[in-house]
Amino acid sequence: MSDTREPHTQSHTEATLPYTCYVNETIFALERQHIFLKEWTLVAREEEIRGPGDSLVLDVYGESIVLLRNLEGRLRGFHNVCQHRGTRICPAAKEAATGDRISLKGGVVDKRAIVCPYHAWSYDLNGQLTHAPHMAAAKDFNIADIRLHSVAVESWAGFVFINLATSSCPDFGKMVAPFNNTYQRYPLAKLRTGHRIQYTVNANWKVLCENFNECYHCGPVHPELCKVVPAFGQNGGVGLDWEKGIPHRDGATTFTKSGISNRRTFPGLNESEMTRHLGDLLYPNMFISLSSDYVVVCMLQPKSANTTIIDCYFLFEPYAMDQPEFDPSDAYEFWDVINQQDWAICERVQQGMSAVVHTTGYIGGTEKGMLSPMEDWSLDIKHYVLARIGQHLNLKKQVSNS
Repeated sequence: MSDTREPHTQSHTEATLPYTCYVNETIFALERQHIFLKEWTLVAREEEIRGPGDSLVLDVYGESIVLLRNLEGRLRGFHNVCQHRGTRICPAAKEAATGDRISLKGGVVDKRAIVCPYHAWSYDLNGQLTHAPHMAAAKDFNIADIRLHSVAVESWAGFVFINLATSSCPDFGKMVAPFNNTYQRYPLAKLRTGHRIQYTVNANWKVLCENFNECYHCGPVHPELCKVVPAFGQNGGVGLDWEKGIPHRDGATTFTKSGISNRRTFPGLNESEMTRHLGDLLYPNMFISLSSDYVVVCMLQPKSANTTIIDCYFLFEPYAMDQPEFDPSDAYEFWDVINQQDWAICERVQQGMSAVVHTTGYIGGTEKGMLSPMEDWSLDIKHYVLARIGQHLNLKKQVSNS
């Protein structure tokens, strides 16, 4: 849900962002600077760092971040850089697993300290330097003045968000406030990950957001989905009431191939929520889809103008997971089909936007595509991006007047 949404009553076509915005690495660098490093972004589930001293090393838009819980159980985040010589303190998870280099001491040690492997400078779990060997006699050196560079960390409904802004950052509470009301009856904070799939998609993150925001493609691309939710395939997906939710076919209560499952519905849902599907997008990198018995969240990690990593979490009640017959495969296998269809068509879009013909383009001799009236929510991503980087592109006037 973006802060630029307006009532969508579009009955005409409108230009997309210029194709350059989807394929150009210079523009992706602008997005990194003015969106990814300044906005609140989803990075993890709280259950991944449950207890004091638990930690993760994350690659967040090219920045290495240590996310942990301090001894009081509070979430903290730090740039993975020692204040002495700039050494990376903790190895990345991928680096630690490959064994390409000899293992070094240091990192988060005994769940009580963050220790640099180079010269053994040690920090507590709040980022304060506590020990610097052989530095006591150094002039102009005050151990109390030295801390790791922190990053802002917040949590909502069991999801962990960070903000890498070096000065002020947007109000987190204001950002998630609409969700608190819309999804108040879903036990989001109590859910646990029953399965997780990671995808590498050769498409720009905005292409994925635009695809998530419309159902014009659902009829041609998702026949299995439309059997469970027929409205997705009717009338080009126009007129769907996302605020209320989209009704399943008669007798169906959830997103599975059969439309049913042996899991109980979440206690406390109203009658509409028991038979309708809800979904939303929290910019810049969180897709959330809610069924009556489980929730799916896709976390986007834009890596370049043409590549996005997507972590897909399948979240269930602990009650359901504790049952001997618990089997999440009906959920994740169904979604895997839908996801693979989406990723494939988004990659086709990305390939097409790189074609030479788009140097002239479809609309008015400019390199833009066309949004149909059925894709009106896709205007949201255009407004979101232009509000943050339009002044640096000199495109805002050009796009809005097309």
